[in-house]
Amino acid sequence: MWDPGQYQRFADERSRPFFDLLARVGAEDPGVVVDLGCGPGTLTATLATRWPGADVQGIDSSAEMIAAARGLLAGEGPAGQGPAGAGHRLSFSVGDVREWEPAGRVDVIVSNAVLQWVPDHLSVLARWAGFLAAGGWLAFQVPGNYDQPSHAALRELAGSGRWRSLLAGVPLNRQAADPAEYLDLLARASFEVDAWETTYLHVLHGDDPVLDWYKGTGLRPVLAALPPGQAAEFLDEYRARMSEAYPAASYGTVLPFRRVFAVAVRRG
Repeated sequence: MWDPGQYQRFADERSRPFFDLLARVGAEDPGVVVDLGCGPGTLTATLATRWPGADVQGIDSSAEMIAAARGLLAGEGPAGQGPAGAGHRLSFSVGDVREWEPAGRVDVIVSNAVLQWVPDHLSVLARWAGFLAAGGWLAFQVPGNYDQPSHAALRELAGSGRWRSLLAGVPLNRQAADPAEYLDLLARASFEVDAWETTYLHVLHGDDPVLDWYKGTGLRPVLAALPPGQAAEFLDEYRARMSEAYPAASYGTVLPFRRVFAVAVRRG
């Protein structure tokens, strides 16, 4: 279902919240770092650079994403300084983050824009938190745009008479809880928690930039469920709505994008 190339078209915009999240993680010399929902692995590789003594593991349910991530180990790293795994213990594997269980102690768990796809993700977070040793860190961010035109239009189209029967049962992403809910969940589990939200104003370029953005994420289940001709028809309808909701200016098209963050450390 996932297309690493399409996802990476907006790599700068998608990576910014990852680095904003990691800036709040104070782990100094972790032994095991796990990136749950690692995607194509480019950001996971930066964790190996930050903590060169750690065993860094990337997990993702998409075989296509993991194939792209493993390609980093033999190709050029993110900074163009040789293979991404050179000099580091970095590995990638296919797995369901809902069922993931570590073999032993974990010092840092990172999850970047993944939990919006996970049913009952608060329970999944609580499970992850239980795998961390005293002093361990949990850091995640989740998009929170469920009420925005981009998502309202997707739900309306999928539920319309033209598409309802074809897209019945296709999972659309669920988006974030509020920061206070994450703080309460983790503070009750003996974590010190920093939770916040940010709305980025991404200035995108191109003829249909908002459509292109969501072709890499929220539209993937729809495109996977429809034959090519019908997928193109659905995209035409979605494109018209996005052009109206996000009009182009002389400098580009502004896409407001809310994200919810939490960084938590288990008390000793």
